[in-house]
Amino acid sequence: MGGKVPILKTIQKVPGGLMVVFLLLGAIVNTFAPKSLMIGSFTTALFKQGALPLIAVLLFCSGAQITIKTAGVALWKGFVLNTVKILLGISIGLVVGKLMGPEASLFGLTPLALIAAMANSNGGLYTALAQKYGDASDIGAVAIISTNDGPFFTMVAMGMTGLANIPIIAMVAVVVPIVIGMILGNLDEDMREFLAPGVMLSIPFFSFPLGAGLNLMDIAKAGIPGIALGLMTLLVTGIGGFFAYKYLIPSREKRSDAVGASIGTTAGNAAGTPAAIAAVDPTWAPYAAAATVQVGASIVITAILCPLLVDFLSRICKQHNNVAKEEGN
Repeated sequence: MGGKVPILKTIQKVPGGLMVVFLLLGAIVNTFAPKSLMIGSFTTALFKQGALPLIAVLLFCSGAQITIKTAGVALWKGFVLNTVKILLGISIGLVVGKLMGPEASLFGLTPLALIAAMANSNGGLYTALAQKYGDASDIGAVAIISTNDGPFFTMVAMGMTGLANIPIIAMVAVVVPIVIGMILGNLDEDMREFLAPGVMLSIPFFSFPLGAGLNLMDIAKAGIPGIALGLMTLLVTGIGGFFAYKYLIPSREKRSDAVGASIGTTAGNAAGTPAAIAAVDPTWAPYAAAATVQVGASIVITAILCPLLVDFLSRICKQHNNVAKEEGN
């Protein structure tokens, strides 16, 4: 018999609730009482600094659910979504820069801000959404999607490839937990079953510290351009990912096309990209400060709205599938 207060059931009624609710709680606490998360010991370790190790637990447990047969599917899904994310983000920024110049803008957004925000996705949020709406191969795709983290693709897009350096070891570090989990799961089915609950259990625990890295005031500081950047990132790359997933991933290899929209986010480390670009090419220095604030707004907005978009698209997919089944009968 359940408890008297239906906390879990209430959270689950919210689209992507296990992630969104705890992420918002973390953001609210960090915005209005940030010092409360920095008292040290277990409190700080869990609620402020725990995102990465807990995401690693999710990747490890998810890797155990990937069979040898589905490993190739995971790589293909990651390649498709990563390519769409990068190409859409870079294309819009380059078009604005080509037509208007670096000092010009679209809705008050320079090419630097556009590319930095739109070509860099939040791997943690993607993983959580893939767990809810997709399958093990969708989660495994994060091994490829994570390669868009950091300023590398922004530098490539802005003609600075000679000065960019891909940290190969960082990519390897993302894959290791998935591979080890996959090996254990394929060697022992009991181990696969044992690790399965860890996928769902870890989500609220890493969502809160992810939120604790956000500040809701960033939206106000960035103003309308920051909000526009967040919405463009969400809709352009999110919807683009949805259609790419829908038409480029075989039907038998997916649960819901809505998973493709999970790339409609901006990763937290994207906020450092404008400064990194300005450090390499000082001509961008005058635009770095404004771009940083705008990218920060995009991080917050997409973290909140992307789960809602994915849930909305999932409902549409289900309705479409139900209608198709009825017509088939």
